[in-house]
Amino acid sequence: MGEHLGERWSAVLGEYEHHLRRERDLSEHSVRAYLTDLRSLAVHAERLRITDPAGLDLRALRSWLASLKTRGAARTTLARRSTAVRVFTAWLVRTGRAEQDAGVLLASPKAHRELPVAVSQQDIRAVIEAVPADDPVGWRDLAIVEVLYATGIRVGELAGADVDDVDRERRVLRVLGKGRKERTVPYGVPAAEALERWLSQGRTALATAASGPALFLGVRGARIDPRTVRQVVHRRLGAVEGVPDLGPHGLRHTAATHLLEGGADLRSVQEILGHASLGTTQIYTHVTNERLRAAYRQSHPRA
Repeated sequence: MGEHLGERWSAVLGEYEHHLRRERDLSEHSVRAYLTDLRSLAVHAERLRITDPAGLDLRALRSWLASLKTRGAARTTLARRSTAVRVFTAWLVRTGRAEQDAGVLLASPKAHRELPVAVSQQDIRAVIEAVPADDPVGWRDLAIVEVLYATGIRVGELAGADVDDVDRERRVLRVLGKGRKERTVPYGVPAAEALERWLSQGRTALATAASGPALFLGVRGARIDPRTVRQVVHRRLGAVEGVPDLGPHGLRHTAATHLLEGGADLRSVQEILGHASLGTTQIYTHVTNERLRAAYRQSHPRA
C-alpha cells in the first residue's frame, strides 16, 4: 500500500509491531499479515479524518470492512481482518493509547469453512508403496510421507525437527508448534521403520558440516526447507494415478480424518494436531459424518 501515513498512525503501528515481535513472539509471516491489515485500516481512517488510532469508532471500522467487501474481499479475508482489528483495539485500550475499545462490538463475518479433503486409506497405502526407497533421497522421502501421515504435524514442524526430538524407544516425536508451544506426538511402526532407515543409512549419506542437528536434510546436506517438503509430497502423491494432489496439509487432514474414523476422540486429535481450540478440530467431524451418511445411503435398505 503506497499511501503515506500520518505521524501518529505511523508511530502507533511501529509500537504495535514491536509488541507483536517482542511480547507475543509471533512469526514473521503473522506480524506482516497483521500490519498489512492495520495499515489498510489506517489509510481508510485517515480518509475519514481520524488521524489518531484513539479516535477509531465502530462506524469507521464498519465502513472500512464495507469498502473491502465492495472491492471483492472474500469472507475469510474479512473475518481475518476483523480479528486483527479487535486484537489491535483491545491493545490500544490496555496500553492506555485509547479510552474506548472500538472493536469490541465489531462482528466477525463468518467464514465459509471448506471441508478438508482427505486421501483414502487405500490411496495412502498405494502412495507409500510407490516411493522408490532404494537410495538416500528415497529413504528420506518415504520417512517424510510416513511421518507426516502418522503424526499429522505441520510442514514447518517437520522441517524444524531435530534428530534428538525423535524418541525411538517410545515412538514419539517432540515438535515445536505455533506460538512456540511444544507437544509430543506418537507415531506407529511403519513410520518408525522408515525413520530408522533414514537415520541409519540415508541421513549419514547426505550429512555435511552444515547439517547440524536437523532431522531431515536437503540434497546438499543442510536442514530441509519447507518448500522442499511440499515438493516431495506433491511428487510422491502425484506418482500414483487417481490420488488427489493435496500436499503436506492434505496429509495432516488425512491423518486427522483417519484417526476419527478409527475411533479416536476429538480431544485427543486436538492434542495430536496442536490446535489451540477444539473448534478447529471439530471440522473433521463433518468429514467423518459425511462419510457415515454416504455409507448409510449405500448400505441401508430404507435409506
